[in-house]
Amino acid sequence: MLKGSCLCSRVAYEITGPLTQAVNCHCVMCRKAHGSAFLTRATVQAKDFAWTRGENHVTWYSSSPGSYRGFCSACGTPLLSRLDLTPETYGLPLGALDDDPGIKATSHVYVASKAPWHDIKDDLPQYPEAGPA
Repeated sequence: MLKGSCLCSRVAYEITGPLTQAVNCHCVMCRKAHGSAFLTRATVQAKDFAWTRGENHVTWYSSSPGSYRGFCSACGTPLLSRLDLTPETYGLPLGALDDDPGIKATSHVYVASKAPWHDIKDDLPQYPEAGPA
């Protein structure tokens, strides 16, 4: 089991299944939502994710049609993303985890939108858009 929480500890969650498909996303929306050069996120099955504290403090922002980003309404920590097209899976920002996720990013995606002030220095595969399906 993995646990995660926001910066102010109002919101917490548990994950009882594996994380998959970890990537570093360089798209403009992820950069702006996280205030960083990129977002490292993984996929988790919705059935394996549960809020354990403060779900009422999660605010959902529709960043594009059918795409929602959940964050703590008090401290702003990005906690989860979900898509109408794939309700059985969530996107999980690894930065809010309290435990070692046991997974690392396997690629950089949306590199065509990469911040001009950031240089990718590792040897992971880079994809201009979403990457391989």
